[in-house]
Amino acid sequence: MKGLCSGVDGRFTSSGEVAKTKCEIGAYSSGPVIRPRSGSSGGFPALESKPQHSLSNSPLADCPVIVSGPASCRPTAVRHTPLRRWAPLLTAIGAVPMLTGCLLTADPINPALDVPTGYRTPHSTTKAELPSAEWWRGFRSRELTELIDQALAANYDIAAAVGRIMQADAQARVTGAALLPILDASGNTTRSGTSGSGPASTPSSVHSVALNASYVVDFWGRNRDLLRSAEFAASASRFDRDLIALTTMASVADAYFLVLEAQDRIQVNTQSVASSDRILKLIQDRFNNGTAAALDVAQQASVVAIQRAALPPLIQQRDQNRAALALLVGRAPEQVVVRGGGMYRLGIPRVNPGLPSDLLARRPDVREAEAKLAAANANVVAARAAFFPTIQLTGQGGFSSAALRTLFGPGASFFNVAASVTQPIFDGGTLLGQLDLQKGSREELMQDYRKAVVSAFTDVEKALVAVEQLTRQEQLQRDAVAQSQKAFDLSEERLQGGTIDLTTLLTSEQTLFAQQDSLAQVRFTRLEAVVSLFQALGGGWSEKQGSPEAERGRSSVPDAGRHSP
Repeated sequence: MKGLCSGVDGRFTSSGEVAKTKCEIGAYSSGPVIRPRSGSSGGFPALESKPQHSLSNSPLADCPVIVSGPASCRPTAVRHTPLRRWAPLLTAIGAVPMLTGCLLTADPINPALDVPTGYRTPHSTTKAELPSAEWWRGFRSRELTELIDQALAANYDIAAAVGRIMQADAQARVTGAALLPILDASGNTTRSGTSGSGPASTPSSVHSVALNASYVVDFWGRNRDLLRSAEFAASASRFDRDLIALTTMASVADAYFLVLEAQDRIQVNTQSVASSDRILKLIQDRFNNGTAAALDVAQQASVVAIQRAALPPLIQQRDQNRAALALLVGRAPEQVVVRGGGMYRLGIPRVNPGLPSDLLARRPDVREAEAKLAAANANVVAARAAFFPTIQLTGQGGFSSAALRTLFGPGASFFNVAASVTQPIFDGGTLLGQLDLQKGSREELMQDYRKAVVSAFTDVEKALVAVEQLTRQEQLQRDAVAQSQKAFDLSEERLQGGTIDLTTLLTSEQTLFAQQDSLAQVRFTRLEAVVSLFQALGGGWSEKQGSPEAERGRSSVPDAGRHSP
């Protein structure tokens, strides 16, 4: 054990204070002190326990040391006193928890995160607010709100995540059961006798009932660390549910916006076909009057046919996304009616992303990766504890008698108590392999955690860029539609007056319809970018993460290596 703990002082000071021990992690503590109570005489001095003290932020809470008493407290009989015979053993037993505590301390976890102070993309912080808990209400669509509420209540992926939470909680209870003793009752009746060439013996019966107990002393904290790992895993399952719920809400919003986009583009297509039919009729009249060629009629007819051919894919997009919404809300497509109404009636919320450091506490995927890392670190400590002896206590007590009527009578009782210690000596490297396996798993989850953090910053930055540029693009696209509409109106007027060639008319016509369709697509992409920004920020910035259920097993990564005694 040399090198693991230093500064062990097995002597009392002149004032009778207990010596202190410094572990390599910097934790100081004091252990129980052997002192004679006033009025005691001869034999063992009574043990008076002194409260232990330790640094609350130490990975090891206590490193107790038991030392011998001061000279003024030692018995006057020096030769063969019980205290002198037992003091070395008591000192050794008391020192074991200290040494193993230092040895079983988990390695501190340092993710070495480089958290930026702000985002590169400029954004408004005065007019915009932090996302609310129900961020989807910012689009001011009652139908969207109803769909998201239905998805949160009936989505199958969220329900499956809740089932995984139940499994993780049950696994934590199963793991924690190892910290408690096992108690069971047994009863049996045996009747025996002999027969053969010799004299037959009289058959005899033995009846017994017993209460059996066994307990594995968690001296090295292995079972406690396994329980901590299971609790962190249960916490991770809750963050996984939050992540799935956030993804589901974003999927509902995107599918709903796709339905609205298809409706708007269908409306644009319908108007385009109507305008093209009107122009085709004018050209057909001119052809009948001999002022237009058959080529002019064919060109305009091709424009009408192309526009009509663009309609079925839009209807397909609308109906398929309605069916996708039905799945997200956990219902059959025939039972879901999406009215829609167009994207331009929706509001677009302004979002303040806050600070990058806030993402570490808000993004459910980051917190899930953090909880998994803490669980892996606890598994490393448990794997180290497996190198030390296993101490098991067993006991049995009950009644045994040859006759049932005297089973609970005097003299029928019995008991036995046993203790066993099992120390691994050679296992072919199994324990070392298991320790390396847990260390490798911890390293993998460390990198996953770092990636989750960097991905969170990246997602927000990309979403901010998309929102900013798409807002600008929509404004420019509106100007393009306005100018195209003006050019088309003038072309149609000149066509009616017979002062324009059909090539210019066809060009202005196709340009207007293309710009109107592009505006609908840009509008949808902007709405999708806003949803992506909410998703990148971890959803609503409420205090729901501070609830007792969500905070179960909560741990910050720099402290994830803390080993509780």
